[in-house]
Amino acid sequence: MYSTPFSPAEARSARARVGLTTAQVAQSMTACGEPVRPELIDAWEYGSQAPTEGQLFVLADVLWCPPTTLMGIEPRTLAEHRMARQLSVERLSQLIGMDPAGYRAAESARQWSGDYRQTKALVEALGLSLRKLIGVMGRDEELSGHLRSAIEGRWKAHVAPVTEITTLNKTRVSDALRTMHAEFAEFSERYMGHLVARNADSRLKEIAAERSAYLRRLVDHFWELIGEAGEAPPFNTVTTH
Repeated sequence: MYSTPFSPAEARSARARVGLTTAQVAQSMTACGEPVRPELIDAWEYGSQAPTEGQLFVLADVLWCPPTTLMGIEPRTLAEHRMARQLSVERLSQLIGMDPAGYRAAESARQWSGDYRQTKALVEALGLSLRKLIGVMGRDEELSGHLRSAIEGRWKAHVAPVTEITTLNKTRVSDALRTMHAEFAEFSERYMGHLVARNADSRLKEIAAERSAYLRRLVDHFWELIGEAGEAPPFNTVTTH
């Protein structure tokens, strides 16, 4: 079962910033319709227990901070983006026109399979960029696989599938894949050059390490090359042809 992400240290810091005691926090949460005792606030702040989603949302309101502060993470999954917006499963399901059970299943599987209308409503409700939407839809690994194959082989063959995954313009995708293919080819050329010249093993290891680091950042680097389009909301600013 998915547990609510929570940072005890951030919770303590947030309470200190507003100058409230645990008793005052408990009193305020109770007044907001989420009855808790000061001992429970202590348990949260020392990590022996974690709040429920509903308790997290009310605690964030009482401490005058966004839920992400108390979560202590940058949202990546569908559930985390929803919690960052202080939306319950039932409320978000209502907004996007999906059965709550179906939506909850998508969160559990960490994959999104809603139709166009539901996806558009989801993006608007959660304030997602195109780049974040791809991650939320569970397609980062698929994208990474195509990028790896593109830089190691015939990059043109992967323009269509990468375009389908990202909904970006084909020209923009082509430019990014061409650049990445050339960058990766340079690693091979440098490595072979040092190998033929019989240079020190340490230098060969350095180049191999650079190559490994490049491969680990394939998806991040792709979005860096895409630029502003990756940070824009889809459906209204990103072309699909």
